Order: sequence, then C-alpha cells, then structure tokens
Amino acid sequence: MTIETKKTLIKNATLADGRNSDILISDGVIASIASSINDSDATILDASAMVVMSGLVDLHTHLREPGKEDSETVLSGSRAGVKGGYVALSAMANTSPVADTAGVVEQVYRLGKSAGLLDVFPVGAVTQGIAGKVLAEIGAMADSDARVRVFSDDGNCVSDPLVMRRALEYVKKFGGVIAQHAQEPALTAGSQMNEGIVSATLGLKGWPAVAEEAIIARDVLLAEHVGSRLHICHLTTAGGVEIIRWAKARGINVTAEVTPHHLLLTDESARSYDPIFKVNPPLRTEKDVMALRAGLADGTIDIVATDHAPHPEESKECEWQEAAFGMLGLEHALSIVAATMVETGLMDWAAVQDRMSTAPARIGGYADHGRGLAVGAPAHLTVINPKASYRVDRDRLQSKSRNTPFHGMEFTARVVATFFHGQIVYQEGGNA
Repeated sequence: MTIETKKTLIKNATLADGRNSDILISDGVIASIASSINDSDATILDASAMVVMSGLVDLHTHLREPGKEDSETVLSGSRAGVKGGYVALSAMANTSPVADTAGVVEQVYRLGKSAGLLDVFPVGAVTQGIAGKVLAEIGAMADSDARVRVFSDDGNCVSDPLVMRRALEYVKKFGGVIAQHAQEPALTAGSQMNEGIVSATLGLKGWPAVAEEAIIARDVLLAEHVGSRLHICHLTTAGGVEIIRWAKARGINVTAEVTPHHLLLTDESARSYDPIFKVNPPLRTEKDVMALRAGLADGTIDIVATDHAPHPEESKECEWQEAAFGMLGLEHALSIVAATMVETGLMDWAAVQDRMSTAPARIGGYADHGRGLAVGAPAHLTVINPKASYRVDRDRLQSKSRNTPFHGMEFTARVVATFFHGQIVYQEGGNA
C-alpha cells in the first residue's frame, strides 16, 4: 500500500557515487540534494549507513497476466518488484493470449497503472503467437498507448534469419530494439541442462553453449547489416561474452544482459535433481560464471535483468524432465549482485546503479527512469542497507509463486525502502 506524503527528507544518505547527502523529495520529484537540509514540514527518513540510488529497472520480467494468473499477476509481480527495489518492470510477451497485438499490450499497461506501485512497460512479441513465422503487429504496438519499444519472443528464439532481419528493419524506423532469446532450436531439442560433465553424469540431455553462441554471432552480424538495435537476453556463456565484446569493438549496436542466477549458480546445482534449478537458458559452469562477472564489470554486458519466471507449485514439484523451466528473481536480485560483484570488489555501487537502473532505462527508452539522483528528476529511489543480512524464505515472498532457488541462502544488501514518484511503495518491516 502506498503511504501518502507530500514531502520526505532522507537524511544522512550515502549516494551511489559515495557522497554523503540529504535528499528532499517534494511533489514526486527530487527537490534538493545537499550536505545538510532541514524542512520541518517533511517526513524524515534516517538513512544513516544506507546507500540510496536511482530506482531499479528490470528489462526482463514474466508477470504472466493475462492468462496465467495462477503463477503471477501484474499486481503480485509489482509487489515483488518494489520489495526488490524496482520501480519499473518490462513485462514479457509470452502470456495467454500472447502480447502480439495493441489490444493485449494495452491491457498489460492498464493493469500496471491499476496496481500503481511501479511502472509496467509491456514488451511486444516479435512474431505472431511467438511462433517465429510471421511478424506481429509491431507498428500498432509501438503506436499504442503502451508505446512499446522493446520486442521479444522470449521463451522462444526468432530462429529464422529472414524473419529476424525483417524485425530488425521494422523497429529501426522508430528506434525500437529486438531482444533475442539466443537459442538455436535444432541444437537444443529435448535438452534439460548445460551440456558437460554434470549432464553426462546425471544422464540428462545436454544443452551446448554453441546453441546460444551461434545465434548471438548470426544476430550481431544481421544488426550490423541492417544498422539496427539488438539486445541479447540472459547471456550465459564465456563464448557469448567474447562475441558481444567483439561486436561492440566493431561498432555494432548491441547490448546484453545477465541474470542474477547466472552470476551465482552453476550446473553443479543440478546434481540434486531438484527442478528448482531447471532454467532456460541453463545454469552453466564455473568458468562461464566468472566470464559473466568479468563481462558485467567491464561493461561488455550492459545490464542485470532478472528473467523473473514464476510457476505454480505443480510445475516444479515433479520429476526434472517434466518440470517447467524458470525461477524467481525480483526480490533478491540486488542482494545477489552485491554478493557476486560488490563484495568481490568487481564493482562499486555506482556501477550497480548503472547496470540495474541507468542502462536498462536507456535501452528500454524509459525516459523517466534511470536518471540518477538529480534535482528535478522523478523521485524513483531505492534505499539499501548494504550490511544487513537476511535468510531467504520462500514462504515469505511477495510473488504468488515459490520457485526460488535461493531458499535458505543468506545475503546482505537488503532493500529497506522503495520510492515511486516520491511515495514509499515498500518499506522494510514487511515479509522477507
């Protein structure tokens, strides 16, 4: 529930760039940032020992509504988002019906407005029914009230090179971006996990790294040929990082994301045969994890995106081969980035703000987000206690689903408050 207040004064905050400042929020915007501010009319939030940064933006969220409300709704996903420090979510198109028309994306957009906790930006499908054959109503979705600028068949790869080329050409007209699920289907039919020593030991069909890397290589060349924007979803392999690095050095307009779970977990988790670790694309090797961390640190990988993928209990409480792919991500993403990137010395909080707020907002074209802490900017803020530790409990999540692989793990960097348009939409003291 939103707490109504006209003015809030955040005292003694540490900004992402390391400065110590007070922040005055008035009428939904940042009114002042200074070493000391006093305002007797403002509600005081003491942020001593806290880090305050621009509110988080997720470019890759599965909110499931319409059609799969047993897994998640826009409202429950929004509650999970603000608890994780997010102020904007990009709702993927693989709903039922698929978000491949102006009508469906506008429905998702209205549901986000109705929830009122954060901004929900619908992602439009690239192809009709995300079937990879015929382009969806890309222009109509771009011109709709939702003003869609990101298009993805996530869950499926746009594997036909001609369809991918035409999609890149189409979105170039209005500055849109195609977000590709890089997975060559001919190389992954029936695959269950990463192809390697663990898959061979467990007798599960392997998912080779080259299936991802082949599509990335093809698509960066297509993007160069067309002169359009390409975004690679959930990068997982060391080879993929090198292809993105090469493409950027060549001047190709490509960006890439990594998920929190691919920064932390490896295919060794699958030895438990617990389907909670079954995800698409799969968990890879320790070598891949280290390459992903290095790529995120040096900017080869532009952003962290959650790929928050809720499922009902029966879709995970079953045999590995029958289980659904996917895991939750919104509520603990920031803590995982802190554990893998900040506490290891690979990134500071300014870099976290860039990878989890500024850069995703820029890629998505979300003009009111990711602007940092600047006077006059909308007061979308995330307040973090970087030293506070907590244990993940799947029974105390805000998501409707419980399929978190992080249950029982201990993290630090706990979100203590989230501001959306100057209002506190989450404050510590609720469920963990």
